[in-house]
Amino acid sequence: MLNQIQIGIIGPEYLYEKINHSLKMFPNFQPTYRLSNHLFDAPLFTKELSEKVDVLLYSGWSPYSLSKKEIPPHIPAHFIPLKGSGFYRTLYGLKKIQPDIKGISIDILPAQDVKRALRELDEDISVSYYEGSNDLEKIQDMIDFHKKSFALQTNAAITGLKVVADELTKLEIPNQWVVPTEEDIIVTLERALLSTEKRRNRESQIVFGLIQFDGYYELVHQMASEHLIQRQNLRLNRLILDYVEQLEGHLTSLSGNEFMFITTRGVFERVTQGYKWIPLIAEAKKQLKLNISMGVGFGLSANEAGTHARHALMQAMDFGGECCFIVKEDRSVFGPVEQSAPMIYPLHITDESLLKKAEQAGMSATYQQKLLSLIRRKRDSQFTAHELAETLGITARSAHRIILKWLDANLISIIGMEKISTRGRPRQVYELIDKTLLTNLSGGK
Repeated sequence: MLNQIQIGIIGPEYLYEKINHSLKMFPNFQPTYRLSNHLFDAPLFTKELSEKVDVLLYSGWSPYSLSKKEIPPHIPAHFIPLKGSGFYRTLYGLKKIQPDIKGISIDILPAQDVKRALRELDEDISVSYYEGSNDLEKIQDMIDFHKKSFALQTNAAITGLKVVADELTKLEIPNQWVVPTEEDIIVTLERALLSTEKRRNRESQIVFGLIQFDGYYELVHQMASEHLIQRQNLRLNRLILDYVEQLEGHLTSLSGNEFMFITTRGVFERVTQGYKWIPLIAEAKKQLKLNISMGVGFGLSANEAGTHARHALMQAMDFGGECCFIVKEDRSVFGPVEQSAPMIYPLHITDESLLKKAEQAGMSATYQQKLLSLIRRKRDSQFTAHELAETLGITARSAHRIILKWLDANLISIIGMEKISTRGRPRQVYELIDKTLLTNLSGGK
């Protein structure tokens, strides 16, 4: 794939699988690995990769610190930090070899992360923190710190360096070595992606879009007067102009049924939430009874972006119309793009009113948050059991059980029936009673 970002990855062999798995979430990265379990190989690898890559990623502070002098000033370099998330797994592993932990000594992990983790786990363990610097010259100091702590007040140790862990094992001190979690790796890869010059250039890259109305002239011929045609054109222009305004773009009418807009890639990616949402097509269908086909083109020049937009529009037409396709600078095709808002809801619910409602209904707060997300997606507070089942990924029978509990808790009410065909039973339509919950959800974005 052309125009990929070359990333050099330096670290031990045992982290290869974890880093490689995380990289699958970043298709723009083309990795080059230099792996060794010998820490002091890192500067040599840095020198070797500095002429070949756009960004460097180190497995931790130690190889990064050791290689600093070899990192060219024009190349962004990042290391995967050890955070509190790694402490949870490490403590679990430590309890396997030392079930009765009275105190632990810790050398590299930030004290605030450790304290927060222990508080969340409700663990009453005394901790001795290494207060010296994390320089590699201080390795023996770290080992001595753990030895002294073990002799006085602790019965286990946690370290961020494998060389320290190996030495503590020789000294028969129960220990665990902290390694980065997948979450830590992904966060660092995101920072690496944003720091590259190519990415910054890509943010300001020109994006061309072509919007075509299918059956426009047939619709015009059906109108009784020129006044109606002009009014329809006015509504059409307003709808497109409002959307292009969101894109911070420039709009031009090419003909009666075709428009072109120009924006930048950074804005386009943010507004479409990473090419996941283009509501203009559905809005035109709903408001004007018109079918829109849309093509968006990226390119390294304006001419290339315009050509790719035309190719993308042809792809949308070939797909049957009423959709959007994107052709990127490497001529890869993405589509069709979703027309409705994606489901967005938090993994952790902290809203007190929502938790209280969930408790009253005897249901998960996450399920209730998904209900609010469904309503936000539809832009309507009404829904059916079938829609709820699809949203929660459950059977219709289970959805009906949930709805009964929500009815009992006065979260929702029955407002009518929906007849979808001449056969079959009509579906009940429900509505959210407390609209303030929906306001709170929108306000939290």
